[in-house]
Amino acid sequence: MKILDEPIEKSRLLNAEELYEGPMVKGVVDVQKRLVAVDGNMYADLERMLLATGSNQTDLWGVNFYPEEDDMVDFLEFDSMINIRPRQGNRSRSVDDPEIQQQIIEIVKQWIQ
Repeated sequence: MKILDEPIEKSRLLNAEELYEGPMVKGVVDVQKRLVAVDGNMYADLERMLLATGSNQTDLWGVNFYPEEDDMVDFLEFDSMINIRPRQGNRSRSVDDPEIQQQIIEIVKQWIQ
């Protein structure tokens, strides 16, 4: 598990310790601090790591990365149990707000190239 401190190539995600489903790497994005945490066994582990560094839970969104995909639509998936937040109007595992989705895409493009 790590919080990215410098931009990385997508291909480096293929070296993650926790690969899933062909391969898929879990991530959590802090939309306020513009941070990305990757390579956790569970989204909650990545979330906890970001919270320990001062992130607010309301700013954290779980995503999946598919490093073998070239197109951002196929590379990034908005799907995590930590995204279910009725108090914030998000009632699904996805990120329902298009503005938050766009923020996440911009942050991911900044960190993962």
